[in-house]
Amino acid sequence: MAAEVSTGAPGRSLPAQCADAVLMVRPAAFGFNPETAATNTFQQPAAPAAGDPERAALAEFDRMVMALRSEGVTVAIAADSKSPAKPDAVFPNNWVSFHHDGTLVLYPMANPSRRAERRQAVIDAAIGQTGFAVRHLIDLSWHEGEGRFLEGTGSLVLDHANRVAYACASPRTHPELVAEWAQELKYSAVVFRAANRAGVPLYHTNVALWIGAQVAVVALEAVEPADRARVQQSLAASGREVITIGHDELEAFAGNMLELGTWDEALGDARVLVMSERARRALRPDTYARLAACTDTILPVPVPVIETLGGGSVRCMMAEVFRAAP
Repeated sequence: MAAEVSTGAPGRSLPAQCADAVLMVRPAAFGFNPETAATNTFQQPAAPAAGDPERAALAEFDRMVMALRSEGVTVAIAADSKSPAKPDAVFPNNWVSFHHDGTLVLYPMANPSRRAERRQAVIDAAIGQTGFAVRHLIDLSWHEGEGRFLEGTGSLVLDHANRVAYACASPRTHPELVAEWAQELKYSAVVFRAANRAGVPLYHTNVALWIGAQVAVVALEAVEPADRARVQQSLAASGREVITIGHDELEAFAGNMLELGTWDEALGDARVLVMSERARRALRPDTYARLAACTDTILPVPVPVIETLGGGSVRCMMAEVFRAAP
C-alpha cells in the first residue's frame, strides 16, 4: 500500500494519548444488523414508523464531521461501497488502527457481514487525507478462519502514554489475541471480564472504558468483582484521574467517548472530548464538572439513530490516525 511522509503543524506537541486526526466512513447501507445484535445488547431494531434510518444516519454522520472539523480535528472521510451492503461500515475502528510509529493493524471480525468493511480504498483515503506514513503492516485477519477475533479499538482501549492495552474478554475479544497484539506492539495487557446489569458479557471494551490524556472513565460496577481492583489500580497507576460511572451511564454510551488533539496557530495545542448528546445527558453534574476540568473542550454530538440501530456511539465511529511528528 502507498505511503508518504507524514506532515504536521509546525511546533505541534500533542499528548501521546490523543490523535489529532480520525478516519470516518460515510455509510451507504446503514441499518440494524441482526447478526451483530446477537452479541451487542445495545442494538435495537427500528420502530415500524421510524422513517428512513439510512437517511437519518447520514445526516448524523455529516453533522458529526462538521462538528469535529469546527474544533480543528482533521477528519478523513471514506465513502462506503454500496455492494455488498455493510450496515455497520460507519464503525471503522473495529477493523483498522493507525499507530504513532507507522504501524497499521488489520483485525479479525467476529461477524461475516462485517468482514467486507476491510477495504484498501478506505485505508488509502486515510493515508491520502492525513499523510499517515505506513511503515509496518500487521494483518491479524487470518484468525477469522480459526474462530478467534479481536475487533480493533472496540476490543482494545489503549493507554498509549504508558503502553497498556485494556481488553474485556467477550465473543469478539479473544484473550490470546490480546496477548499476541500486546507482544507485537510492545504493550502490556490488562484483560478482564465485564457484563451488563443482566449479566450478559459486554461486546466491546470501549463501551465501558475510555482513556484520555488526564482522565480515565470506567464503568466499574460492570467489571466482574474479581477483576475490579486490578483494573482500577492499573488505571490509577497511570497518574490519571479515574472517574467511575454506573450502568445507567454505560447504557447511555458514557463509556464510549474519545479525546482528540487539535491545533490552532493562535492557541497552540488543545484537546477536545467527543461524546454523544445522549451520553452528555446521562452524566451526573459532578461527573461532567470533573471531566470538564480535565480537558479543554467538550463536544456533545447527537447520533441517536446510529446508537440505537448500530449499537455504537461516537467513539466507534472514529478510527484514530496517529501521525508521527516530522
